[in-house]
Amino acid sequence: MHYSHKLSDAIHVLAYVQIGAGWDLASKEIAASINANPSVVRRLMAQLVKGGLLTSQPGAVRPALARPAESISLLDIYRVVAGTGPLLHLDEQTSPACPVGGNIQDTLSAVYDSVQAAAEARMAAISLQQIIDDIVARAKARQMLA
Repeated sequence: MHYSHKLSDAIHVLAYVQIGAGWDLASKEIAASINANPSVVRRLMAQLVKGGLLTSQPGAVRPALARPAESISLLDIYRVVAGTGPLLHLDEQTSPACPVGGNIQDTLSAVYDSVQAAAEARMAAISLQQIIDDIVARAKARQMLA
């Protein structure tokens, strides 16, 4: 099974840009925080710019949030980096002749739709600002920020 870190990395980039407003915000520095290649960060930042969550200026290393962090939800970020696809995926290669294989897709489809709706509702209720506040509080508690 393949796991994507794209949502986590996108939230990381946006939080880093906001928390580190006075820091060096070059993709190399952000990549060091994520433990990723700077080219991966540049592609992700370009996607966030295209999705209207981040702004950047050609020739200047000054990325910024495109709107206040309180108005950016996890669902907004998810939709920019993951699209509108489902969180869970059905195996569509089951045997239609089997009582389980022939019926599991319809059964799981309804369950997965319910899970998708609940996850999206929860993600819509969590703002980037809440994430940032928690990161800052934890960093201060660990004496990583003044």
